[in-house]
Amino acid sequence: MVVKVNDLIFKELIKRGYSLRGKTRVWNIADSKLWYLTPEQAQSYLDMLDSESYKSEFGPKEMTLIGKNVDEILEIVGEGNINLIDLGCGDGRKAVIFIDKLKDREKVRYCPIDISGYLVSKAIERVSKVGIGEVLKFKWNISDFENLENVMPLLNRRGDKKNLFLLLGNTMGNFELHELLYQIRDSMKSGDYLLIGNGVDNGMVDEDVVAFLKGSKSFYNFFAKVPLELGLKEKDIKFDIRFQNSRIEYVFILENDAEIFLHERKLRFDKGDQIIVGYTYHYTKEELEKYLGIYFDDVNLIMAENGSYTLALCKVNGKK
Repeated sequence: MVVKVNDLIFKELIKRGYSLRGKTRVWNIADSKLWYLTPEQAQSYLDMLDSESYKSEFGPKEMTLIGKNVDEILEIVGEGNINLIDLGCGDGRKAVIFIDKLKDREKVRYCPIDISGYLVSKAIERVSKVGIGEVLKFKWNISDFENLENVMPLLNRRGDKKNLFLLLGNTMGNFELHELLYQIRDSMKSGDYLLIGNGVDNGMVDEDVVAFLKGSKSFYNFFAKVPLELGLKEKDIKFDIRFQNSRIEYVFILENDAEIFLHERKLRFDKGDQIIVGYTYHYTKEELEKYLGIYFDDVNLIMAENGSYTLALCKVNGKK
C-alpha cells in the first residue's frame, strides 16, 4: 500500500535536518503553518476547541477575560468606524463577541486572516450570520502575517476607519515574538490598536494541566496530524509534552524504526528519535511589558485572577 506523504512537511524535515541532544536525534519542525495544511487538520483544531475537556481547562481563561472586559476595551478604542482585523482568525468565534458589541453603533468591516482557507471560510460564514456591514473577501485572507503589507493598503484607503487587530488564542506564543510584533507594528498607523491574548508565566508549573494535555484525545488528534501526514503510523509514535528552552514543547517520540519516502527520497527515523511539532512561549508579566513597550506607545495588561493569562491592549500613537 502506497502511503501518501505531505510534501510541505517532508520538505521541512529535509531542510531543517536534526540536532543531537546527547545521543538522541531531534527533528524540530515546530511551525504553526504546518498545523493547518489540510481541511482535516483545520477541523481537528476546531474539534479540539469544542471538546468538553478543552473548554473546561482552557477555554474559560481567554473567553472569560474577553467577556468581562470587552466593554472596557471598546471604550478605550473609542467611537468611530472600525476595521476589525482578525489575525489567526480560526472560525471567528472570538471576533463575534466584539462585533456583537459594535455592529449597532459603528460601521464595522471584518477582515479575517489565517493560513488556512478552511478556517477563513468558517470565520466568514460565522461572522456573516451576525449581520455585520461588510466582510472583506480577497486573496490575502489566506496568508500568514508577513503579508499584512498587502492587506493594509486596501483597508486604509478610506481614512474614516481605525484598525483594531485581534491576536488571540495564544497565537503570539507560537511565533518568534520580535519578528511577529515587528510585522504587525509595521502595518499599523497612528490611532490603531492591537489586542493580544496570551498565556503568562506566573512562576507555577501546573502539573495537572500538563497531565491533562498529555491525556487529552482531542489535543493529541490535533498535533498527531503532523506526523501522520508524514506517513508515520500511530503505533510508531508516542506523544509527550515538556518544558524546555522557556517554552512548552509538543513532541512525538518514535517507538519503532520507520522510513518515509517521497519523490525517490527517503528519510529514516530511529527508535527514540524525537519530532518537535509545536511549542508555546509564555512570558512573565514583566517581560510582556518590556517587549510590548518596544513596539507600542501604550500597553494595558488585563490579567486573569491567578496571573496565568492576559489580554494586552496595545496602541500606536505616533507615525512609524
